[in-house]
Amino acid sequence: MSTNSSVDHCKTPTNATYEILSWVMVGQFTLGLPLNLSVLYIFIFRFKFWKNKSIFLFNIVVADFLLVACLPAKAYHYQNHLRRSESNLECKAMLFMLFLNRGASIAFLITLSLDRYFNVVHLGRRNFVKILKKTPQISIIIWLLLLPLTIPTMVKTFECCNSHGRKVETSYHDVTDTFREVVFFSQIIIPFIILVFCTVRIVNRLRKKTVGEKTKLRRAVCVVMSVVVVFTICFLPCAIARAVLLSVRLNDWQEAENIAVQVYDSLMVLSYMDCLLDPLVYCFCNSGFKDAYVSTFCPTFLQKKLNTDFGLGTTTNTNTNTNTTSRTITLPMIEK
Repeated sequence: MSTNSSVDHCKTPTNATYEILSWVMVGQFTLGLPLNLSVLYIFIFRFKFWKNKSIFLFNIVVADFLLVACLPAKAYHYQNHLRRSESNLECKAMLFMLFLNRGASIAFLITLSLDRYFNVVHLGRRNFVKILKKTPQISIIIWLLLLPLTIPTMVKTFECCNSHGRKVETSYHDVTDTFREVVFFSQIIIPFIILVFCTVRIVNRLRKKTVGEKTKLRRAVCVVMSVVVVFTICFLPCAIARAVLLSVRLNDWQEAENIAVQVYDSLMVLSYMDCLLDPLVYCFCNSGFKDAYVSTFCPTFLQKKLNTDFGLGTTTNTNTNTNTTSRTITLPMIEK
């Protein structure tokens, strides 16, 4: 374990890299704040999520707000060539919120994927996820269960909010740091395995179905694939970079660690993109939310195109009146 205390690991290894990352976070905040505010407006005032069994989706929006709230402070520290706040309280509070956001986002995204899995692969059987969706208290329980997994980030003042692999005073602190790393990896790897399993089973089910039954299955595939995209872009890369960083740090390779730290911090900034990608999941999960959002915020000439792109073969009836002499004939038209 590294015992080199002469190196200030809270300073940025390369100032230019972190200045660029700070501007990336400014862009994420600039886009993420109005986007999530508009989504929140739709869920509460137009879509009425509590009546449309979309409580889990609403909880993802709340988790994204926790993330968006942290971005200005993170960008400020990077601009000042610091990987963390000089205030230990602020440092721990921000890491607590980031851990809580990540855990909540993953928990509710996986729950949505499991719901689609049971609706498609085990159709006709009792779907316990659908029962949970009708109970708002379940969301509160999920948040409460996430707290014990997030509290270790606040147990001790740790260097740069991450002391694992550094010199520690007691074995208790080493166990705390190790537990935090186990939580970090398990909350990404285990859900990703579940997600891949659900995706494979749903796709196999789609191949076996007849043409008339494929519309619902295509929607289910789009839901789980959108969650796969979020995981692939936001969560998996930073987990891999984290594993490399810990390996380098434990071997006390200081020069390699400077590079690994920059790669890890860059991929962590990339992981904040989930606050911009999650609205795509909402659109695929519930066409009612998509219709409400498009009709509220999109101009008229885009509404038809977006409805067609996300509709996946939905059928709407449009009346076309044809006058022949004194008789009116109404023809149903199918929108492709």
